[in-house]
Amino acid sequence: MSLGQHIKNYLSLIKFSHTVFALPFAMIGFTLAVVREGHSFEWGLFVKVLLCMVFARTAAMAFNRYLDRKFDAMNPRTAKREIPAGIIKPQHALAFTIVNCILFIVTTYFINTMVLYLSVVALFVILFYSYTKRITALCHIVLGVGLSLSPIGSYLAVTGVFELLPVLFSLIVLTWVSGFDIIYALQDEDFDKSQKLHSIPAALGIKGALNVSNILHVGSAIFVIAAGVVGEFNFVYWIGAAIFIGLLTYQHILVKPNDLSKVGIAFANTNGIASIIFAIFTILSFFIQ
Repeated sequence: MSLGQHIKNYLSLIKFSHTVFALPFAMIGFTLAVVREGHSFEWGLFVKVLLCMVFARTAAMAFNRYLDRKFDAMNPRTAKREIPAGIIKPQHALAFTIVNCILFIVTTYFINTMVLYLSVVALFVILFYSYTKRITALCHIVLGVGLSLSPIGSYLAVTGVFELLPVLFSLIVLTWVSGFDIIYALQDEDFDKSQKLHSIPAALGIKGALNVSNILHVGSAIFVIAAGVVGEFNFVYWIGAAIFIGLLTYQHILVKPNDLSKVGIAFANTNGIASIIFAIFTILSFFIQ
């Protein structure tokens, strides 16, 4: 097998394209620290922040695929994933996880002491998520917490201090991701029940799960508005905020209790576009007065 095919297989294993969910918010946190807080822009630091995002997310996804390999093999929806399909060996996926964890910690060492100390906490959260479906229906919230570290983490990489505004952006991510992960999990309601795995759809059914997702996305909209008020953002931010909230609403129009055929569109396309557009307008608002 060629090197290019190996790379393609591992990128597929970790769903590299899904980096689009958290990475734009990391850029918001970084730009917020540089432009709004007056810190100098450093290409070296910018690259380190990007590397931390890639290493952490890669470790989390590879570990999730490794840990869930037996369930994935039994689930028709996931049976063709790289590990159950025999494309990537389980031990190689685990080694890949360990390497990325080490690279993540080493990279934080070259950023600042606070980020280095918090790197262990971040790794615990994102790796622990893979166990949560075995113990609690709140697994979606844990995933949201993991991805919500992106804006506050990139802000800390520049400033080394906690502030309210980046925390609000993290809360946007937490509620947004938790909400759309519940929608994604609707596809596996019956399978999760059969294997005694925990999720909101398995616990509350499709209608109940969609109600919880709605509540979380209302919370996300509230945090978007709160961030705009606290940050005293201009009209450019509010245009992005309106589009983001509109796309949150749109995915709930797409997915209905009696029709889950558009879950894939709601999960990947709508949320990916929402994240990118919101980040572009938020970052532009830092420069346009």
